[in-house]
Order: sequence, then structure tokens, then C-alpha cells
Amino acid sequence: MTVRPILRGLAALAIAACAPLAFAQIEVKLGHVGEPGSIFQKASDEFARRANAKLGAKAKVIVYGSSQLGGDKEMLQKLKLGTVDMAVPSTVMSSEADMFGVFEMPYLVKDRNHMKRIEKELFWPRIAPEAEKHGLKVIAVWENGYRHVTNSKRPINTPADLQGVKLRVPEGKWRVKMFQAYGANPSPMKFSEVFTALQTGVMDGEENPFTQIYSAKFQEVQKYLSLTGHVYTPAYVVVGARKWAALPADVRQVLEDTAKETQAYVYETAEKDDTDLLEKLKAAGMQVNNANKDAFIAASRPVYDEFAREVPGSKDVIDRAIALGK
Repeated sequence: MTVRPILRGLAALAIAACAPLAFAQIEVKLGHVGEPGSIFQKASDEFARRANAKLGAKAKVIVYGSSQLGGDKEMLQKLKLGTVDMAVPSTVMSSEADMFGVFEMPYLVKDRNHMKRIEKELFWPRIAPEAEKHGLKVIAVWENGYRHVTNSKRPINTPADLQGVKLRVPEGKWRVKMFQAYGANPSPMKFSEVFTALQTGVMDGEENPFTQIYSAKFQEVQKYLSLTGHVYTPAYVVVGARKWAALPADVRQVLEDTAKETQAYVYETAEKDDTDLLEKLKAAGMQVNNANKDAFIAASRPVYDEFAREVPGSKDVIDRAIALGK
């Protein structure tokens, strides 16, 4: 065999080897901490289904739930590093950018229509840009939901009933401050560790929306469910700004548009779950009581005052958010 045919053969092999890389489908990793059946899982799977139908061979969204890619704080760090492409955090965003703590203020968001007005008039122009200062970008707002207290000690009717209760809270300082003001003993903890902490008595209770309580099976290790509704927590579809900018523009457009359009599905599903899951929690044997919300609202004032002092510009945002609910 002469040298020329050998060179031609080697060139053909090189082209064949490189071809799959040139046209490789982009894999978009989306992580969340929700268990199967949670609103995080339902929302993420629906988003992936819709996005993948539009993306075709260009890219594919692959969902990793149940903290497979780490807890919320770990996933945010991985977004910045570019090892995770998308995540669906909630409370933890207040630890990244102070202004997200607006949604940690007790009894601020009245209902989902109120949240839509806050999103349009305050979130996108005033709050979302704060994340970009920390290497993160929010592309859509979904939901975690209205939070309630569960525990193994007693029904919680007023803040006084929380005195001394060891309560797990998410990794965000304003939830800690809230429950300290109510008299509890709050401790931040990864969601994936909560069931065992409740089961072993390391924690007496926790606070979450019905969707997280039921899907994580907290009803198996908690006796009391007190309907405090103390905070409505949005969830955010978040990307790492640097990795996001490296994606093809048409892929970014599909992901962002689809994430935003999935919000309607999230709100509809979450509203239905509010009714269905409460009945399931009762059927599982949890003792349910309606808390005295007026007492909790009265005890919440110090949290608002401290937040306004600590976070520049926050009082104006909070005042405007309250006005949008009237």
C-alpha cells in the first residue's frame, strides 16, 4: 500500500471520529430536592417534556430529583461552576441575594394572583437582577407553596406553643429569625436529611408546604399538622450565568420560554394539591388544627423591621408588595 492511500484512510477516520462530537446533542442537567410526587418533581418533569419536544435533536433536558445533584446550596454552587445547568431552589436564594428575603416575610403573599402581580411589578425589575450579581440568572418563577408547621409535641395554635420546639428550617437566615421571634429553636438543615432527623428525634418538627410534607412522608414521623400558612415560597428556575451564555441562543430561548409557560401548569397543579394532599395527610392520621394567624402576624413585626434595617431598599419593595395585595 502506498503512503497516499494510507493518509487518505487516516483522514477519513479522523473525520468520522470527530463527526459525532460536532453534532452531539447538548445535555441540560436540571436538579431539584423534591421527592417523587412533589410539585418540584411534577413541574420539572412537565418542563422537560415540553422543552424536549421543542428542542428535538439540538438538546435534551434531563431531570435529577431527590437531591441527586446535591442540596440547594450545593446545586447553586454547581450552577456557578458550570457542572449543573439548571436548578429549582426556593428559600435558599435569600442566602445568595438579600433582596430575595422579601419572600421570607411572614404573611406577605395573599394568594397566587397577588404573587403574579408581585412578579410582574417587583420581581423582574427589582429582585431578579440581584441574582445576576452573584453569577446566577432566574429565567422563570414557579412555586414551592404555602408553608405549615408539623411536629411531634403538640398542636401549634399561637407562637407561644412553639416555645422550645426543635424545628428544622431551610437554609436561609430569615426563616431562622422568624421562628426565633416565634419562640422556637430553629436549625437549618438540608431537605434530604429531614426525615431521619424527625424520625430519630434530633428535630421535633419542620415547616413545609403540603406537597413537600406528603411526598417526603413526614406524616409517618409527625403527629401534628398546624395550618399556619406563615410564608408563601416561590420557587425559581435558575441557571449559572456563565454556562447559560455559552449555550446556543436558540436553545436558551426555548428553555426560557418553556420555563415561563410552565408556570400556569405549576399554579394549577399546586392549587389542586392544596386540597387533595391535606385530605391525604388527615387520612394518614395527622391531627390537623387551624392556627391563630392573627397571633402569628402580630409576632412577625420584628422580622419585618430587622429586614428593612439590614437590606437597603427592601422597605420600599415590601410596601409596594403589600399594596399590590389590596
